[in-house]
Amino acid sequence: MTADYRTDESLALMGEDEGLQWQSQALCAQTDPEAFFPEKGGSTREAKRVCLSCDVRVDCLEYALLNDERFGIWGGLSERERRRLKKQAG
Repeated sequence: MTADYRTDESLALMGEDEGLQWQSQALCAQTDPEAFFPEKGGSTREAKRVCLSCDVRVDCLEYALLNDERFGIWGGLSERERRRLKKQAG
């Protein structure tokens, strides 16, 4: 899985509001937040299903990767999946 992620520098050049603008369009903001932060061993299926149809999924994943989010489903990936993706990329 490869994607064209923005660099830390390009995000730093954006204003904070512009860099987080995607959040207002995120489908997760319209659903149960607990689905995106399941307890250890809990199902991530519902959250990932929402992410699959979200228009700002890539922005969300980029944010999580750049900010080293350790918990929850971001951009359709769990923390373990994000770690694996970062390892493969770098």
